[in-house]
Order: sequence, then C-alpha cells, then structure tokens
Amino acid sequence: MSLKDTLNGTIVHVEGALAAYVMAYDGIAIDEVVKSDSGFDLQLLSVEYATVLRGIKRTVEVVKAGQMEEVIVTTSSLIVIMRVLNDELFLVLIMAKDGNFGKARYMLRLKSFELLRQLG
Repeated sequence: MSLKDTLNGTIVHVEGALAAYVMAYDGIAIDEVVKSDSGFDLQLLSVEYATVLRGIKRTVEVVKAGQMEEVIVTTSSLIVIMRVLNDELFLVLIMAKDGNFGKARYMLRLKSFELLRQLG
C-alpha cells in the first residue's frame, strides 16, 4: 500500500475530512490527498502550521514536557489535527468544523503506525 492510499484511507472514513498530508517540519509535503475543495489553500495552511509546530516542538523540548504527540488548532471554519510521526515528519488532517473530531483523532493515531512502517 502506498502513502497516498493510507492517507486516502484516513480521510474517507472521517466525516468532514478535507485533506491529509504527511509533512516534514520544514513545510515540505511528502504526500497528500485532498478530498474536496474547501475554498481554502489547504497546502499553504499545512505549510504555515509546520512553522507553528516546529515552535511548539522546541518549547516542549525546552520545558522537558515529554514527547510531543498531537497539536490541534480549531477555527470558526476548520479543525487541523497534527500528529507527530517521528523527529522529521508529522501527519496533518484538515477537516470541516462540523466533522467527526473523535473519529479523526482515532484514525490519525491508527494510521500513524501504518505510515511509519511505509516510511521505513
């Protein structure tokens, strides 16, 4: 199974999911699946959140709060869930505000193991 297949399997099972990305902390998308046109530049959104995630990761390390696992940003329109895969990569799921948030978190946790195996 390819990265794209795994990402697609992540979003087809989550109501309201718009896109999923495997991203590097430098903002480069390794792979992506976009389910629908949301009216937002979802790739730009993911790139900008990569910068935010790097800052949060540094803060967590400085205060010795353990390993960062997940960061969630909610706005009036979207929910963005970022799940750490390893020291170089993270998984991003962008969904509509009224989507199934609980199932999205579950799918990201579940699919993160599969993605790590595929990334070798």
